[in-house]
Amino acid sequence: MSMITTTSWVPRGFAAPFPTKYDFDDEEYERISKLAKLQLEDAKEDLEEAEEEEKSKKKEAKKNGDSGMEITEDIDDDLKEYDLEHYDDDDEDAEGGTNALFGNLKNLVYHENDEEDPYITMDRNAEEEDEEREELQILATDNLVLAGRIEDEVAHLEVYVYEDEADNLYVHHDIMLPAIPLTVEWLDMPVGKANLGNDARGNFVAVGTMDPDIEVWNLDVVDSMYPDAILGQGAEDTANVDKPKKKKKKKSKKANDDFHVDAVLSLAANRHHRNLLASSSADKTVKLWDLNTTKCAKSYTYHTDKVCAVAWHPTESTILLSGSYDRTIVAADMRAPDATVPRWGVESDVENVRWDPHDPNYFYVSTENGMIHYHDVRAAPSSPSASKPTWILQAHDQSISSFDINPIIPGFLATGSTDKQVKLWNTQSSSGGPSMVVSRDLGVGKVFSTTFAPDKEVGFRLAVAGSKGAVQIWDTSTNKAVREAFAMRVPELRGEGRGEERLVGVDEAETDSDSEEGESADEEEDGEGDAAEKGWESMEE
Repeated sequence: MSMITTTSWVPRGFAAPFPTKYDFDDEEYERISKLAKLQLEDAKEDLEEAEEEEKSKKKEAKKNGDSGMEITEDIDDDLKEYDLEHYDDDDEDAEGGTNALFGNLKNLVYHENDEEDPYITMDRNAEEEDEEREELQILATDNLVLAGRIEDEVAHLEVYVYEDEADNLYVHHDIMLPAIPLTVEWLDMPVGKANLGNDARGNFVAVGTMDPDIEVWNLDVVDSMYPDAILGQGAEDTANVDKPKKKKKKKSKKANDDFHVDAVLSLAANRHHRNLLASSSADKTVKLWDLNTTKCAKSYTYHTDKVCAVAWHPTESTILLSGSYDRTIVAADMRAPDATVPRWGVESDVENVRWDPHDPNYFYVSTENGMIHYHDVRAAPSSPSASKPTWILQAHDQSISSFDINPIIPGFLATGSTDKQVKLWNTQSSSGGPSMVVSRDLGVGKVFSTTFAPDKEVGFRLAVAGSKGAVQIWDTSTNKAVREAFAMRVPELRGEGRGEERLVGVDEAETDSDSEEGESADEEEDGEGDAAEKGWESMEE
């Protein structure tokens, strides 16, 4: 089984033209040794806990006269010959130690480079190195698309290169992850380097998974073994790895002010205060991280259930929007954590929240029931139950797992659902509310991610991914209904454009259109807007 759970774009011009290969130098060796030692200690403690639990079961079984104990004792006798309890002892020369397992270890000869090793005959000439370098090259006109994938219980982040002019999408490299990825957020500055100043540029990604720690990776380095930074308890454990370790206590799920203790569900980078990253978690908290120090600067508890979405205000740089399974949305000023916050309510669990980039006085909310709410932040209700959106739209019959607002074209909204449909909407239609422009099944299965490209040159490109493990880039400007809906706002859209719709990343035969009974897709789309208008209700009086 393979699925893609989340995607994000990297704007043009930030990726290094020639990403570097991972350099395993002395400093990196020391860092990885600490991380590996930490993992080993945790594994040993987990083993001890399991052994203690097994002993207690044996005592209980013995008390009850369980005959099955004889089988367990036989298994224990078989394991004794491997002496697992002492496998990592420092005395490597002792009988049964490391050197006993690898008897010829002392005879091994180490060479500083391949040229000195007589058994390596491969000659990597300059031409081969240049070819490999060219394969890694990323052009200034290329976008990166980041996709979190889970395949056969193995999680990783795929870094795609999207070549718009060539209609080409391919995996450049990938990064192994510790657990199922739930959210990825691109970062435009180096992490953990406070002395570089506010003008420093970088190309990093923060990844939230089912684990409570947030990993930060450098996208300009290929084949890295460990993340460049960890935000969470894992970072604290790594920093203290050389100190005497106390007896491990069972990890508590109780929320605290320093790190998350449950899955990280959403991340949001602050584009004004670039060292700030907001995160939300299943532990019901929202946390603010300082990327210069990689420490948690503030922790907030505005919700009573899992916090699934966070988004920074486009212009008021300290205002953070958060949505929760407690069916409320909060817009809070991070400078005043104790102040009373405005709170809106919805009919079911919140899935996503987004500010309107073209009018920051408004924000969107998607819900598990397939609804889109559009609220005026200036009209805060007296209580969540008194919330009154500007309009509300039944966009899908099932959960809206993802939606996005086009950053270039006003009023252009895309929604994706577990009903396998991707729908494009004009929220500034002549009727005064949203109308559907087109609906498509792009062959990705249940839709988990829909994200618009961030650059003007590719502003109509929409990345779509889902339960079938495919990433598709849809050039929506090649759709006739889209051109007609937005031609007045984007003059270059006028005219017929390309003769057929462009979809990069899947064969045409694998996609499903919404045309029926021999009608062409474009013929059907002409009437979709009027029909969809019945699905929304204006709440203005």
